[in-house]
Amino acid sequence: MEHYWMPLLGGILIGLSSSTMLGGLGRITGISGILGASLSRFSRENVWRYSFLMGLVAGGLGFALMAPERMEYSFNFPWWQIALAGLLVGFGTRLGSGCTSGHGVCGMARTSKRSIMATVIFISFGILTVALRNLMGGLS
Repeated sequence: MEHYWMPLLGGILIGLSSSTMLGGLGRITGISGILGASLSRFSRENVWRYSFLMGLVAGGLGFALMAPERMEYSFNFPWWQIALAGLLVGFGTRLGSGCTSGHGVCGMARTSKRSIMATVIFISFGILTVALRNLMGGLS
C-alpha cells in the first residue's frame, strides 16, 4: 500500500497549487494556456507565467537530482513518432481550448460546463483507446 502515497501526495499538491493560484492570483492553472500566453510576447504582465513555468522546470530538475532512478524511462518508439505525438497533443489542447489539467482539475472544480464536457470526452476516448488496444492484442 506504500506505493499509493506518492500519487496521493501529488494529487493533494496539485489541488493545493491550483486553489492557491485561483485564490491568490485569480488565474486558472491550465498549463497549455500559461505556456501559450507566455510565448506570445514578452511583457511584465506575463511575469507570473514565466515564474510558474520556471518552477515546473526547476521542480522536475530537482526531482531528477534527488531521485534519478525514478526518472529512468525509455520509449520504444522512434523520435519522430514521439515528436508527432507531442505536436498532436499541442494541437488538441488548442482545439479543445485547454489541456487536461486546465479542464479536468481547474474547470471541473469551478463546475464549468465546457470543462466537464471536455473531461468526459478525454476520459471516454482514453477508455476507448485502451479497449481497442486490448482487443488488438496490446502493443508489440
